Amino acid sequence: MVSAFCAALLAASTIGQAAVRQPVKHDVVVDGHHLAVWQKKPAQPARAILVLLHGRTWSSLPNFDLQVPGERRSFMDALNEAGLDVYAIDFRGYGATPRDSSGWLTPERAVADVHAVLGWIQQRSAGTARLPVYLFGLSRGAMIAAMAAQQKPETLAGVVLLGFGFDPDVSVQRSDAPARPPRASNTADAAASDFITRESYTGATLTAFVKAALKADPVLADWRDEHQFNTFRPAQMQVPALLVHGDHDPQAPLALSTKLFTRFGTTDKAWVIIPGADHAAHLEKSQGELVRVILWFIRRHEV
Repeated sequence: MVSAFCAALLAASTIGQAAVRQPVKHDVVVDGHHLAVWQKKPAQPARAILVLLHGRTWSSLPNFDLQVPGERRSFMDALNEAGLDVYAIDFRGYGATPRDSSGWLTPERAVADVHAVLGWIQQRSAGTARLPVYLFGLSRGAMIAAMAAQQKPETLAGVVLLGFGFDPDVSVQRSDAPARPPRASNTADAAASDFITRESYTGATLTAFVKAALKADPVLADWRDEHQFNTFRPAQMQVPALLVHGDHDPQAPLALSTKLFTRFGTTDKAWVIIPGADHAAHLEKSQGELVRVILWFIRRHEV
């Protein structure tokens, strides 16, 4: 059973790990609310800035700075080695960012927070050579990235969309949310669920991710007003776009990705399918290939 497997992984002993470089935590205040924004800078001068947006269930650090004993699995570190200055946002109710007074997160609120963080990043670089800024969205984060790009294309050099499971022909129906958010507990089974193709990841990665995810996000964040996702129109997205997914990703089937890619309004677009990978391609053995694809996409736009 999956639950027994996860329990065994969590109980397994781990090998001592060498000291790792910790991300810098920034406190960005948006409409009176404090957002945690994590940063890791490359050792060499950066060629671009990449802002990472996590998915529905798990926050930034488990996804993007996972430390695995005996392995190099941090996505942020890999991107640093490629010469990118990397930021990662914890949305409201995720990781180190508390919920706001409503207890809920909505698509419009998440997109507004992304715009605010992008503005904060631009202010930090005022007076220096301004680097191009790209958004990277994972799963639901890919939808937030696409919506942000649609609304303010002038703020971005491009978007990278990984595991984008949006069907442009299906509208999210309005639904009434309960008076109070459910605040359901997250589970080890949920943390393991994105690791589907056994050959694509290591047991050590799965063990580390389950442990880190439950530590960072013991309670599931609550969303409402998801019909707001209906405002995204692929044809209205005019920034350069890179669509990426693993060929075993059940959330990004070929037919759906074909719809998205062909309908993107920008003519500057690329679509890459990573063989052997699934929904957690950024943490799997395919990570190096994913980073190379992202770097290729960014280099295409360098002057």
